[in-house]
Amino acid sequence: MTADEVYDLMNRAGELPYGEARTVLVEDALRRAEATGDERLAFGVRMALTTAYQYGGEPARAFTTFSRCLAEHDRDPARFDEEHRLLWHFKWIVNSLTLFPEIPLDRTYAVLDDMERRYRQGGHSLQAVYHYRHVVARHVGDDAEADAWFARWAGAERDELSDCEGCDPTGKVRHLASRGSDEEALAVAAPVLNAELDCSEQPQSILTALLPVYLRTGRAEEARDAHRRGYRLVRSSLADLSEISEHLRFCAVTGNEARGMEILQRHLGWLDRAPSPYAAMRFAAAGALLLRRLDELGVADEVTVRRRPGDEVGAAELRAELAGQALELAARFDARNGGTRQGEHIRRIMESEPVVEHLPLTPHARRPEPAARPAAVPEVTDPDALLDLAESHHHDRDDAAAAAVLRRFDELVGDDELTPSRRARRADARGRELSGTGDLEAAVTEWELAARLYQETGDPVRQHVMISRNGAINARLGQHYVAYTLLSAATEYLDREVPDSREAIGARLRLADGHLRGDRLDDARSVLDETRPQTPRDIGQTELLRSQVCLRANDLDGALASLRRSREVHRDEPPFAAEAAFQLGQLLTHVGLRHAGDGPALLDEAESCLDEAVASGGFSPMLRLAAHAERGNLLLARERAADAVPDLVEAVAGFTAASAYPQAAYARVDLAAAYYTAGRHLEAAEVAEEALAILGPDADPDIQRRCRMILAHAQRELGEEQAAETFTGLAEDAEHPGAAGELLEQAGDLLTSLDKDGLAADKFAAAAEAFAKAGEPYGVVRTHRRAGLCRLWSGQNDLALAEMALAREGLAELPRDNVPALTWETSLVAYDEARLLANLERYDEALPLTAEAHEGFVSLDETDAAEAVARLRSSIEEELA
Repeated sequence: MTADEVYDLMNRAGELPYGEARTVLVEDALRRAEATGDERLAFGVRMALTTAYQYGGEPARAFTTFSRCLAEHDRDPARFDEEHRLLWHFKWIVNSLTLFPEIPLDRTYAVLDDMERRYRQGGHSLQAVYHYRHVVARHVGDDAEADAWFARWAGAERDELSDCEGCDPTGKVRHLASRGSDEEALAVAAPVLNAELDCSEQPQSILTALLPVYLRTGRAEEARDAHRRGYRLVRSSLADLSEISEHLRFCAVTGNEARGMEILQRHLGWLDRAPSPYAAMRFAAAGALLLRRLDELGVADEVTVRRRPGDEVGAAELRAELAGQALELAARFDARNGGTRQGEHIRRIMESEPVVEHLPLTPHARRPEPAARPAAVPEVTDPDALLDLAESHHHDRDDAAAAAVLRRFDELVGDDELTPSRRARRADARGRELSGTGDLEAAVTEWELAARLYQETGDPVRQHVMISRNGAINARLGQHYVAYTLLSAATEYLDREVPDSREAIGARLRLADGHLRGDRLDDARSVLDETRPQTPRDIGQTELLRSQVCLRANDLDGALASLRRSREVHRDEPPFAAEAAFQLGQLLTHVGLRHAGDGPALLDEAESCLDEAVASGGFSPMLRLAAHAERGNLLLARERAADAVPDLVEAVAGFTAASAYPQAAYARVDLAAAYYTAGRHLEAAEVAEEALAILGPDADPDIQRRCRMILAHAQRELGEEQAAETFTGLAEDAEHPGAAGELLEQAGDLLTSLDKDGLAADKFAAAAEAFAKAGEPYGVVRTHRRAGLCRLWSGQNDLALAEMALAREGLAELPRDNVPALTWETSLVAYDEARLLANLERYDEALPLTAEAHEGFVSLDETDAAEAVARLRSSIEEELA
């Protein structure tokens, strides 16, 4: 074993987020350090392991490493001279000791006393000591002591051992909030929220601490943003399970039970490896509260939760389990502490009542508004007049009004008053209602009944209308032979008996539509050409259907002409005009985006059509939502992302409220794109994650890929390391190696910007392999060169030289016909290779490379680059002098 191996492991560990993977590497480094026999090296690694345990969610394991390091320091302070870090670690240890009910309080107080002795002995401020004496007093429920230590903590002078300027106010905010001093808590938090802090625990900790304060003071927008930002930052950290429980509780008391269930399901498995009994207690209590809310909403019986793979449990059973766990742990803490504080606190959590009925976390997450009440039903008592009125409403596509009239009919007319004619008409109306809700097979059943009853009552015209409608439904269900038989028979009869009537024209349109669905375009066109519509509405519907035939035949001009005629003749009938305007807007968007010349004019017309569809689509809520989605996409395509957001928000909210989940998922992808393009990266990431969860693994791969790409770029803009994983996953699924190379290079870009140079080098090296497979030599040279620099910065000198050698070899594969590009890449390789060699103190080899790079940059008039090379050359010459 060598020290270099230890340093290499520690460098690799330093690039990983705190958690199991990082801890395993540091533990391996400690074993290797101990094997070298170098006690000083092992001491340093053991100190780092204490930090890894603390931030990795295993604070109990830090007790051992801390105690060992403290003893070694006390034995030989000059050799193990990490006094400042050890004094800092005291704070972690004191806090952690309170989180385990099996550890006697006497031990905690003894450690506190030792901490104070050492701080005094070193001449340090006791501010941090007062802070953690306050923490212990609050934990055991001694309010008077907590207040007294808080006052001393707040009044003491800060020094280098005080918690950072973000974390120190967080503790004060929690105390003030627990005392109901909300405005004072906000005043303490303000400087932290307005500052740019370089702290692993901020701003998420103070945002979480402020959640109840914001809610109690009516600051709904701040509460929403604190939850969204704070939870996003803690959700991947096991060590933050206690804070995650506060976000779970927030969802339960703000009407965001669905969001709460997502959080509960995501983290429930962590209870098996909770960082402490205290964190487990708080999470279990918050989970029990959420499940209680589901029961009060009447949906608990419909909910199951996965505790772990293959282990699902009903909400009621899980609630009892979590509540029991929380109370049992609270009892253990209270027994240890000699009080009742923890039990009281846990009961308060589980008994929490909603603070607001619903606090929307995003604009599209609002709860659906109650449906508009239909127009008042006239005081009609004649059953046949009510059926006439319902038919009229159905004909005008005012389904809500028709439903209200039919409810009145059902209330007034008993079974003994249902004549065969009324039974037929009521079955007819039920079929319309069922068809409108998409229950096609049930609609067929009702219309078959209506057809028989109309036949029995001697009304063959209505009978054949029922036959025609059933034919249309069979066409929609793909039963084309049955459909054609029914549609043809009905149309032939109605054409003969009531030619050019509303019933006959309706049958003709259904027959043409049946031909269209069966891909018999010539037959559909022939039926439409022979149809003689008598009213503007019939003309508009005929042209609307004709446009579909034209589209199927790829006759875009014909389709546009028919849609424009349909829209025009429907001008005075909003429900019908909305459908024509929507379809015309869709087609104009499609055509306009593909025609540079007259594209802008077509897109202007498309926008006007969609404006009309949105404004007049009230009779068809789903059409209105589709129009919002289409207009949002049009505005996004026209580089008006900020204008597109409200439309797409409306579409997502509406589709979700209507349980139209596929449409809601697709609209979410578009909304994520709009948010991203508008620079609203947090919203883009959250909406993209929502969309991926709804889409599932079996969704359209192109839609999934687009959504993952939006997510990756949004995560990158947020500075989230997870973006590298998202880019890498996209690269693994890429169909072309060149695309994979670009995605891996983007992952490397992000990692190097986060100073994760070893990980970045791995991505750049993988990108070089992908570019080589794709036959893209520029990509090969660029990514090998970048990998070389990252290897250097991460201390992997031999690998750095190897990568740079591969970059220089790749120069031979670059095309010779593009001299500027060749010169640029050659100069970059020479410059970066010189930097590498200079860092390795191989100045004689580096110097000629600077001349090569300088000459190339000068020939390209790249002044800044040439000056950078000149500075490097000067520094090398000084070293050689």
